[in-house]
Amino acid sequence: MSASPPAAAIAIGTRGSPLALAQARLVAALLEQSWPEVAVSMRIVETRGDRTQATGEPLPEIGGKGLFTAELEAALAAHEIDVAVHSLKDLPTADSPGLVVGAVCARDDVRDCLVSRDGAVLAELASGATIGTSSLRRAAQLRALRPDLVVEPVRGNVGTRVRKVRDRVVDAVVVAAAGVRRLGFEGEVSEWLGLDVMLPAPGQGALAVQCRAEDDAVLAALAPLDDAATRAATSAERTFLAALAAGCSAPVAAWARQDRARELVLTGLVASPDGQRVVRVEGRGADPEELGARLAGEALVAGAAEILGATGG
Repeated sequence: MSASPPAAAIAIGTRGSPLALAQARLVAALLEQSWPEVAVSMRIVETRGDRTQATGEPLPEIGGKGLFTAELEAALAAHEIDVAVHSLKDLPTADSPGLVVGAVCARDDVRDCLVSRDGAVLAELASGATIGTSSLRRAAQLRALRPDLVVEPVRGNVGTRVRKVRDRVVDAVVVAAAGVRRLGFEGEVSEWLGLDVMLPAPGQGALAVQCRAEDDAVLAALAPLDDAATRAATSAERTFLAALAAGCSAPVAAWARQDRARELVLTGLVASPDGQRVVRVEGRGADPEELGARLAGEALVAGAAEILGATGG
């Protein structure tokens, strides 16, 4: 890039897990490619979610997704870092005061995948087999697909969850394909789950780079990293989630993509935790926020309101 760098230095804040570090390095490489003269550094920030990994406490019971973002946001607000890198699916839908998402990077694989003993695919798992996940969204869809399986809460980073399969703690786990790819664990995958089998979390596979709303220099530096198609798709998904007013206690999935005419197509799902009630909606539109809000309204009318009311979402 021929323009002068808008900022002399950028400090990236990240969690310290292997996946978080890999994602922060991806963003650092993109910044260095766009602005070779900018000094890019990284600082590890421990979050409450990290501190509770070893206890195995289910995320919805101790605060949900914000557990992995609050400390990073506090470091941003305190000017201790210039940007924070998040998995977009972990970031609450409402911007924190004074903070914005300065870039949504080009999306990786949106799917989930199965890691199982002996390479068995989902349809081959024996009745009564244990399958681990910390996600209520995944658990609900698994129970809808295979009510004969035993779904158990399993936390920890990708490597930890894969080891739980090897160590026979569980028979299989479901994890995000993007994380598996970013860490080079593709060889562990027994099945890449199709989007007709399991819909992803809103924002899954995308990285969000958060910064201070008034930091014009950093916003300018992040501009080349922002992928318009990914931002539009994830905006529709996150608007769907926000318009449902669904908390982390409700399994909600959403996947948006552009068709050949570059119009957005959004598929959304709301399920009861036991998987016995599933509401699925699909529609298309040009405006991401309008599309997400419209489909949320359709889902509520179709039964999502009753599901969310029963789950406290």
